[in-house]
Amino acid sequence: MEAGKTAPLRTVYRDHLEAFSHDLLEMCDLVRDVMSNASVALLTQSLDHSEEALSSLDGLEEIRQRCENRSMKLLALENPVASDLRQVVSSIYIVEDFQRMGVLAMHVANIARMRHPHPVVPESMVSCVAELARLADDLGTKTHDLLVDPDVEVGITLRDDDDAVDAMSNYILNAVTHPKWEHSAREAADLALLSRHYERYSDHCINVAARTVFLITGLKPEAYLEKQRIADGFEMDQKLAAIERRFRPGQSNKPTL
Repeated sequence: MEAGKTAPLRTVYRDHLEAFSHDLLEMCDLVRDVMSNASVALLTQSLDHSEEALSSLDGLEEIRQRCENRSMKLLALENPVASDLRQVVSSIYIVEDFQRMGVLAMHVANIARMRHPHPVVPESMVSCVAELARLADDLGTKTHDLLVDPDVEVGITLRDDDDAVDAMSNYILNAVTHPKWEHSAREAADLALLSRHYERYSDHCINVAARTVFLITGLKPEAYLEKQRIADGFEMDQKLAAIERRFRPGQSNKPTL
């Protein structure tokens, strides 16, 4: 009787996990749309895009609450095995990352709306901010792809993309704090805030990637890389030892016919 109860319960459990994964993808796509609209509003002084970004946040909160309820059900249904527990815990943290990304996108949209109809970004800095927005959007797209097809190596290499975001953000900060900055203090402050919002948005993408690595391997990216380094070193030692055994003095090096 107990075995008969367990099988349906496991089916329900897997159904909840799949629904949770679908919610994460929906949340990721919504966050990307919010930031995309916020960026357009910022760069084109479009009030419609800023309002669209801000109105979408209600949907984000709805999905967050749904995910919270799902996580409680998943933890209460039965004692999950280690891999399932990792998935639930990782998903809970990913929800929090997407929620924070939504808030950061909201800040970008709010700045654009607050300064409307005047431009937030001076003409000389538009290309830099547009590139920063593009890099952040690209990270969001890759985060989506990583959720669809989890891959350890892809998750780790996303940090290189984050380095590009950090570099562009630092360039903007250096420009607005340079003694020869030719625009207003208000514009400098807005750009400093914006570069920080995009940088933190991208950092949360890297957090999602790190949680995906943990989900697959049970290790944080740094621990996984260290384990791989040790494994690669051990493999090389094995190869060198095999060569030494073959060619050490006293051993016949003649090929076997």
